[in-house]
Amino acid sequence: MHPALLVQDLRVSLRGRALIDGVSFALDRGQRLALLGASGSGKSLTAAALLGQLPAAMSASGRLQINGVDVPLSKRRSRRAGITAIHQDPMSSLNPLVRLGKQLEIPLRDAGLSVPAARQQALELLVSVGIEEAERTMESFSGELSGGQLQRVCIALALACRSTVLVADEPTTALDMVSQAKVLDALSLYSESSHSIAEQSTAAAMLFITHDLAVAAAFCHQALVLGSGRIVEEGPMQSLLERPRHPYTKQLVEAAHAGFGSLPSEATAPSEATA
Repeated sequence: MHPALLVQDLRVSLRGRALIDGVSFALDRGQRLALLGASGSGKSLTAAALLGQLPAAMSASGRLQINGVDVPLSKRRSRRAGITAIHQDPMSSLNPLVRLGKQLEIPLRDAGLSVPAARQQALELLVSVGIEEAERTMESFSGELSGGQLQRVCIALALACRSTVLVADEPTTALDMVSQAKVLDALSLYSESSHSIAEQSTAAAMLFITHDLAVAAAFCHQALVLGSGRIVEEGPMQSLLERPRHPYTKQLVEAAHAGFGSLPSEATAPSEATA
């Protein structure tokens, strides 16, 4: 059985300078892996490389495999690649000029569903991620919803794409505590039984990128700590927080305790990198 996501020796460079240097990890289906690090550690750049969304001036090398299939790092991922992103700003993933229901129906129609079946499944997906007024949401534009509602719509959109790998890049950072809790509940549903509505029983794998250790501790099974574009420590989430080994990890944990859960951007990494 292949892992849902396999990353080997990932390197990202800008004009010959290594920004991500030799990152390797694997994610099984149903597993939630936290990618931790202070601002500037390379977390979002790693996500961009996996999603094929690097700036044109940057180059990537290494091996990326999704569901046992090798995927070129140089190409932007199509909807059929098996990997989907949820970004910190949900507006970046949604078209403000198209009703949300229509946006949800597009990948379902691409999968072969009829118009009525796609609409019905889109409604079910919205309900599954905690949207109470699904019918009204289907007819709404993105500018008419709150940030927490939009994040849940984006999770429903990821479900509609039937992806087995989800990259969630700081999906709760800009939300209030109530919206954050609802989004995490929806993400839990995604990783535990995300494809039951799509008539698949396979849980999804999730790379959860965050600077909030409190959220990571409550949500993720395993963790990687990234410093200056390199993995400095990895292991079970709880063990890493209770018994950090690397000095950088210890510093992040101490900073998180002092800052009530979040890693400050000024936390000092072994050397500089680009976020």
